[in-house]
Amino acid sequence: MISSDIIRGYNDIMILYVLLQGDSYGYAISKRIREISAEKYIIKETTLYSAFTRLENNGYIEAYSGGITHGKPRTYYKIAQKGREYYTEKCEEWKITQEVIEKFVVGGNKHGNN
Repeated sequence: MISSDIIRGYNDIMILYVLLQGDSYGYAISKRIREISAEKYIIKETTLYSAFTRLENNGYIEAYSGGITHGKPRTYYKIAQKGREYYTEKCEEWKITQEVIEKFVVGGNKHGNN
Protein backbone atom coordinates (compact mmCIF):
# COMPACT_ATOMS: atom_id res chain seq x y z
CA MET A 1 0.00 0.00 0.00
CA ILE A 2 1.12 3.55 -0.75
CA SER A 3 1.10 6.13 2.03
CA SER A 4 -1.66 8.68 1.55
CA ASP A 5 0.85 11.39 2.53
CA ILE A 6 3.05 10.52 -0.46
CA ILE A 7 0.26 10.43 -3.00
CA ARG A 8 -1.93 13.26 -1.68
CA GLY A 9 -0.79 15.73 -4.33
CA TYR A 10 -1.76 13.32 -7.09
CA ASN A 11 -5.34 12.52 -6.11
CA ASP A 12 -6.58 15.16 -8.55
CA ILE A 13 -4.69 13.63 -11.47
CA MET A 14 -6.12 10.17 -10.67
CA ILE A 15 -9.69 11.45 -10.41
CA LEU A 16 -9.39 13.48 -13.60
CA TYR A 17 -7.88 10.48 -15.41
CA VAL A 18 -10.91 8.37 -14.48
CA LEU A 19 -13.27 11.16 -15.59
CA LEU A 20 -11.47 11.45 -18.92
CA GLN A 21 -12.82 7.94 -19.57
CA GLY A 22 -16.39 9.15 -18.95
CA ASP A 23 -18.73 10.62 -16.35
CA SER A 24 -18.88 8.71 -13.09
CA TYR A 25 -19.88 8.87 -9.41
CA GLY A 26 -17.87 8.70 -6.20
CA TYR A 27 -17.91 4.99 -5.41
CA ALA A 28 -17.17 3.99 -9.02
CA ILE A 29 -14.29 6.48 -9.22
CA SER A 30 -12.84 5.15 -5.97
CA LYS A 31 -13.19 1.57 -7.20
CA ARG A 32 -11.54 2.40 -10.52
CA ILE A 33 -8.57 4.06 -8.79
CA ARG A 34 -8.19 0.95 -6.64
CA GLU A 35 -8.32 -1.29 -9.75
CA ILE A 36 -5.87 0.78 -11.81
CA SER A 37 -3.41 0.88 -8.90
CA ALA A 38 -3.67 -2.90 -8.53
CA GLU A 39 -4.97 -2.41 -4.97
CA LYS A 40 -1.80 -0.48 -3.99
CA TYR A 41 -3.76 2.70 -3.33
CA ILE A 42 -7.21 3.00 -1.83
CA ILE A 43 -8.46 6.56 -1.72
CA LYS A 44 -10.34 7.40 1.48
CA GLU A 45 -13.91 8.57 1.09
CA THR A 46 -13.21 11.87 2.89
CA THR A 47 -10.18 12.47 0.64
CA LEU A 48 -12.24 11.71 -2.46
CA TYR A 49 -15.12 14.04 -1.60
CA SER A 50 -12.86 16.89 -0.50
CA ALA A 51 -11.06 16.51 -3.85
CA PHE A 52 -14.43 16.66 -5.66
CA THR A 53 -15.26 19.89 -3.83
CA ARG A 54 -11.86 21.44 -4.64
CA LEU A 55 -11.98 20.33 -8.28
CA GLU A 56 -15.53 21.63 -8.67
CA ASN A 57 -14.74 24.96 -6.98
CA ASN A 58 -11.82 25.42 -9.39
CA GLY A 59 -14.01 24.68 -12.42
CA TYR A 60 -12.19 21.44 -13.30
CA ILE A 61 -15.21 19.18 -12.89
CA GLU A 62 -18.97 19.61 -12.86
CA ALA A 63 -21.43 17.71 -10.68
CA TYR A 64 -24.91 16.73 -11.73
CA SER A 65 -27.67 14.57 -10.35
CA GLY A 66 -28.07 11.11 -11.86
CA GLY A 67 -30.22 8.11 -11.03
CA ILE A 68 -31.62 7.40 -7.60
CA THR A 69 -29.82 4.91 -5.34
CA HIS A 70 -31.19 3.85 -1.96
CA GLY A 71 -33.79 6.62 -2.19
CA LYS A 72 -31.20 9.35 -2.76
CA PRO A 73 -30.13 10.93 -6.04
CA ARG A 74 -26.62 9.88 -7.06
CA THR A 75 -24.18 12.69 -7.86
CA TYR A 76 -22.20 12.22 -11.04
CA TYR A 77 -19.11 14.13 -12.07
CA LYS A 78 -17.82 15.09 -15.49
CA ILE A 79 -14.57 16.73 -16.47
CA ALA A 80 -14.76 20.29 -17.78
CA GLN A 81 -12.47 21.71 -20.48
CA LYS A 82 -10.56 23.57 -17.78
CA GLY A 83 -10.11 20.20 -16.04
CA ARG A 84 -8.65 18.66 -19.20
CA GLU A 85 -6.12 21.49 -19.34
CA TYR A 86 -5.32 21.11 -15.63
CA TYR A 87 -4.83 17.35 -16.11
CA THR A 88 -2.30 18.00 -18.89
CA GLU A 89 -0.44 20.50 -16.68
CA LYS A 90 -0.36 18.02 -13.76
CA CYS A 91 0.99 15.28 -16.05
CA GLU A 92 3.85 17.57 -17.12
CA GLU A 93 4.48 18.48 -13.49
CA TRP A 94 4.60 14.76 -12.62
CA LYS A 95 7.28 14.11 -15.26
CA ILE A 96 9.50 16.80 -13.75
CA THR A 97 8.78 15.64 -10.18
CA GLN A 98 9.64 12.06 -11.09
CA GLU A 99 12.87 13.17 -12.79
CA VAL A 100 13.96 15.09 -9.69
CA ILE A 101 12.98 12.46 -7.09
CA GLU A 102 14.65 9.65 -9.06
CA LYS A 103 17.97 11.42 -8.47
CA PHE A 104 17.53 10.84 -4.73
CA VAL A 105 16.19 7.28 -4.78
CA VAL A 106 18.71 4.47 -4.30
CA GLY A 107 19.28 2.91 -7.68
CA GLY A 108 17.93 5.94 -9.54
CA ASN A 109 21.22 7.83 -9.35
CA LYS A 110 23.91 5.91 -11.20
CA HIS A 111 26.74 8.24 -10.26
CA GLY A 112 25.88 8.89 -6.62
CA ASN A 113 26.54 12.62 -6.90
CA ASN A 114 24.33 14.11 -9.62
